[in-house]
Amino acid sequence: MISSSVNLTDARLLLPEVIWLEPEYFEMAKQMSDKVKSESRQWQTYLSALAVQSFEQWLSDRLPDQRVDRAEIGTVSYLKIGEFKLCIIAVEHCLDEVVSVPQDAFASGTQTSDFYAVLEVLEEEEQVIIRGFLHCEQINYYWSLLNLPALEDGCYQLPLSLFDAEPHHLLLYCRYLAPVAVNLPVVLAAAKVEADFSGYLKESRTKLTQWLQGIFDETWFSIDAMLDREVNLSLNTRSVDLGLKKGKLIDLQMQMGRQSLALLVSIAREEQAQLGVSIQLHPTMGNKYLPPNIKLILLSKAGKILQEVTSRSHDNYIQLKSFKGEAGKYFSIEVSLDDVSIREDFEL
Repeated sequence: MISSSVNLTDARLLLPEVIWLEPEYFEMAKQMSDKVKSESRQWQTYLSALAVQSFEQWLSDRLPDQRVDRAEIGTVSYLKIGEFKLCIIAVEHCLDEVVSVPQDAFASGTQTSDFYAVLEVLEEEEQVIIRGFLHCEQINYYWSLLNLPALEDGCYQLPLSLFDAEPHHLLLYCRYLAPVAVNLPVVLAAAKVEADFSGYLKESRTKLTQWLQGIFDETWFSIDAMLDREVNLSLNTRSVDLGLKKGKLIDLQMQMGRQSLALLVSIAREEQAQLGVSIQLHPTMGNKYLPPNIKLILLSKAGKILQEVTSRSHDNYIQLKSFKGEAGKYFSIEVSLDDVSIREDFEL
């Protein structure tokens, strides 16, 4: 039997503020997205509608003396709480610890926002997670500091670490202060922000979308090649997800003697131009079971632990919960035993 759990040492994953989605939210979100002619914007409008409805109720429950109104719902949505205006940035996941902020969010005029709130929408789990918020002066400061260019999709990217992960701070501002009275310091050193963010963009990664084009790094093998006598991979094909599958040998050096492990990555095209990913770790050299206490870890681009599973004495393989994302998203996989670890970096 295989178990998987989220590592709670990451402060962002420690008891996050979760909002449950009500059935009527999905119906309203579908109605809003159906009105959008551009297919590429329909999904974002759908996520945004789920986020703004759930966050509106969350704020109303905690600020009963404040009026909460929807100002607009679209790919970029807005709420008004008393005198404050909130721009709602809905994301499907925070896998790479980078937030894409649409250009429309910086538009001048009546929609100028006091705060920007990042909400992670987990549609299948029927949940919305409050990931953080940032004051307009702070986001403008970082935007100018990093001299951010707009990407092809018309978004700017900012590290999620810049956002305040404690939503109750936002409640305090809205309850006790007026917009003109909010004077928030820039909490991260400019040099550190630039170093961290530039580091995000320079990492070398395996590009999984290239696999769909028949382009592979020589260190990745087909499953058939790994079933040869040299690797002697013990593999129950029913355990491998459908889709394109590649494997790589992982050598943990002295910790395992001569035995290597096989890291298997399966990818498949999903709806909404997304890519589904499944990660497994198998024994080799004819061994039926994995050695105990081997860890298989999913990391965000910034190195935050998103999933972790540990082998036990009779696990013939271990796997992470399958996930999906859009092209260009980043993640890493780490295999470790005691104080020895190997990390593989990927781009969807």
